[in-house]
Amino acid sequence: MKGIPGTITEEGKYVEQQVIPCYMTDGGKQLKPASFMDIAQEMGFRAATAMHFGYDELMAEGKAWILSRMHFRYVRMPFWREEITVSTWNRGPHGPFYFRDFRLEGEQGLVLATSAWLILDLKERRLCREARCLQGIPPQYQCDEAVLDEPAPKVAFPRDLPAEEVATHTVGYADVDMLGHTNNARYMVWATECIGFEQAEKGSPKDVYIQFNHEAKPGDSVTIFRARRENEYYIEGRVGETSSFAAKIVY
Repeated sequence: MKGIPGTITEEGKYVEQQVIPCYMTDGGKQLKPASFMDIAQEMGFRAATAMHFGYDELMAEGKAWILSRMHFRYVRMPFWREEITVSTWNRGPHGPFYFRDFRLEGEQGLVLATSAWLILDLKERRLCREARCLQGIPPQYQCDEAVLDEPAPKVAFPRDLPAEEVATHTVGYADVDMLGHTNNARYMVWATECIGFEQAEKGSPKDVYIQFNHEAKPGDSVTIFRARRENEYYIEGRVGETSSFAAKIVY
């Protein structure tokens, strides 16, 4: 398909060869968590487009894919200029969710991820359970392989730990995507900025979890809270009393 550079394997996986650019890495030349989410988002878009249930097909119905949860694991850290193979596959519907897994692998790096997606009715700004373009998807466009043992779990800010208010962010131009709300990877930018350089210099993250609870729109003021339990950082963004997102990053 025009504009889609990858290939679809016999197993139903969409695969691309890429190179990690400098702007996706941190001071240690390692792939940033938000950058991995950028890669996964675009790969999911391209895979769904190649298999005819992507952005354009859902938009024709007044609907769109939105990310609900993600868990990714840095098995080995990828670095700047590394040549990588990125693959993703649709695992089909599971209750209200549609599962999609990812694998990023290079000579050095290996990242495994699982995610859960929902369908948003753009006019009503409400979730819906199905779309016409998802009916009768050929079996070759679905793969049941699970890259991690469990689906992406719920993430909740622990109520037994003190919540430290660390930042307030007003949603602006750089945060908003084509659906008119904060892009999923931007929340991870906010979360990692709350951890700081000191922890980043000590070591790389091992597991990253994030859950999206309520969309943040342009002009919203998002207050960021942080808590820590040993090597686990918990971050939550709230618009007023409403949780916008919650993340857990394990070092």
